[in-house]
Amino acid sequence: MRTVHIHQSLHRHAHVLGAERTLVLSSGLLAFLVGLGGMTFLSAACAAAFWVASIFVLRNMAKADPQLSTVWLRHIKQQIFYPARAGRWALPGRAWK
Repeated sequence: MRTVHIHQSLHRHAHVLGAERTLVLSSGLLAFLVGLGGMTFLSAACAAAFWVASIFVLRNMAKADPQLSTVWLRHIKQQIFYPARAGRWALPGRAWK
């Protein structure tokens, strides 16, 4: 019997620092822009505090669901109400008249 090994790197989620990669990079960019834009010690401290807090929240989100942001975006894009009528490509005899 032949066995095929599936390497872990081929099917695990793209996480950085334990959270989703895009969200971590976006929060890091936002914190960097806030820290650099203010050019003061206070803005740098606020940016660092924001980034640490966002990493904490994003890691907890990733523990709940590794693809939470993509699932949430797909949920938002769906319609609230789908009318009960046949589409244009419905089979003849089963479509509305």
